[in-house]
Amino acid sequence: MKILVVDDEQLVRWFLDRALKKGGHEVITSSSVSDATEKLATDKFDLLFVDLRMPEANGTELIKKLAGLEVRPKVIVCSAYITSELESEFMANGICILKKPFKLDELNRTLETCLAR
Repeated sequence: MKILVVDDEQLVRWFLDRALKKGGHEVITSSSVSDATEKLATDKFDLLFVDLRMPEANGTELIKKLAGLEVRPKVIVCSAYITSELESEFMANGICILKKPFKLDELNRTLETCLAR
């Protein structure tokens, strides 16, 4: 599976990269919404891990841009800033949630749940 990790925190990108590659996935990382948008325009991904709060733009803006793609990847929002309203909205739209900080078993469980949808 080809996964794009979008997070401005280098440690989070590093951790997700290592954990997901260990699971046999191909992982590309991005530190910004603009860089991720460029990658999405030139490549196809099966899954996106998206942070909500990033300096230049917020992750929900990137999620909205996915609607314009021919094949929309699955999404896991990975953030410490998920309100109950956002959680309800994401769940209603088939978006999975991984709250920071998280442990490896939570990552694996969320990944399994998201891929089963």
